[in-house]
Amino acid sequence: MEQADVVIVGAGAAGLMTAIWTARSCAQNGTSARVVLVDGAKKIGAKILVAGGGRCNVTHEKVLPKDYAGGSRNTIKKVLKAWSARDTIEFFAELGVELKEEDTGKMFPVTDSSKTVLNALLNECNRLGVEIVYPWRVKSIEKTDDGFVVRSDEDEIVTARVVMATGGLALPKSGSDGLGYGFVKSLGHRVTERVLPALVPIITSSESGWITELSGIAARVSIEVHSGSGKRLVSFTNDLLCTHFGLSGPAALDVSRWYFDAKLDDPKAKLVINWLGDGSFDDLDAKLLEIGKQSIGVYLRGMIPDRLGKMLCKRCGIDPASPGHGIMREQRRALVHMLVACEVVVAGNRGFTFAEVTAGGVPLDEIQVSTMQSRVCDGLWILGEILDVDGRIGGFNFQWAWANGHIAGKSIAKSIAQSV
Repeated sequence: MEQADVVIVGAGAAGLMTAIWTARSCAQNGTSARVVLVDGAKKIGAKILVAGGGRCNVTHEKVLPKDYAGGSRNTIKKVLKAWSARDTIEFFAELGVELKEEDTGKMFPVTDSSKTVLNALLNECNRLGVEIVYPWRVKSIEKTDDGFVVRSDEDEIVTARVVMATGGLALPKSGSDGLGYGFVKSLGHRVTERVLPALVPIITSSESGWITELSGIAARVSIEVHSGSGKRLVSFTNDLLCTHFGLSGPAALDVSRWYFDAKLDDPKAKLVINWLGDGSFDDLDAKLLEIGKQSIGVYLRGMIPDRLGKMLCKRCGIDPASPGHGIMREQRRALVHMLVACEVVVAGNRGFTFAEVTAGGVPLDEIQVSTMQSRVCDGLWILGEILDVDGRIGGFNFQWAWANGHIAGKSIAKSIAQSV
């Protein structure tokens, strides 16, 4: 029966960061420790490798609590304050990974390769003597008087400390199959009633089938969730991509978790798009009245993609070649409505298979966020995507993972030092 000072379950971003900071901190305080990182996947770091289209959006130049959903923003603020985006940039620079900032504020490695990020983390684990064991699929975690017994089908490890960094349900091919939820429940924790795909592409219904006819069209829009009573619940301005199934791109991904969560409470909740990105009904209506002999199609071409403009005209029974002064009032107002407050009827989403992150998980009030240690089970740390926190697109979820891992690693090292 093997023994370890800590067993970290899950070799994703949060798990790797925890292993590194546990080993670093133990070395700094002169404590010898066996840090074992186990993962059930045949290839570790899959989520890091596919992130950002294979470039890995490591963090964002500005990270705020409002960029996250799930747990209380005040609690999230404490975690982000303990490890900032600047800390992440400096940490990776120390590992030899230089990051660059793009116009959107997203931070990528200058190599534009996620392999650069993963290799740097693995090399640092190797330098520090972290043992990474894979594929080693955890089957059970048993709490004992002295700690835990972590078992696979063939082996078991006795340890005083366990870290749950298993991820959620998003992108299951990466190893995030939701098994961690069962483990934390067996150790006394709750999981939110709702566990939903977030940052997930949206499937439009047949009623909005015209969206799919625009497959390949991209536009910078404002996309909102409205309650059944018409109240605006949330709004995002970003790039939207029309696809063969519906909507994707940053705007659709950002709004997705809010829409599907709202829909569970309010079946009449709506998804509304302003194809121009901004502007009110009255302002645009007044502008259309002023274009005179200019054709509607030409006018719209200056603001939105030509195919999109023609489709919206078609939906309103307007010939795009018609001059502005030749359009009936009802048609003009219908077009304005389609441009600034276009309701899109949603059939569903592409599920966890295509989601980038999971919404829901272990409530933050069950975690001491100053250490990421469980309030429920001694010797247990819980962090990363398995917690009830999810960020918008742009490196925010990775920043949450790096921050969690740093806090947990230092806390675990302190616990190990105190036990010597």
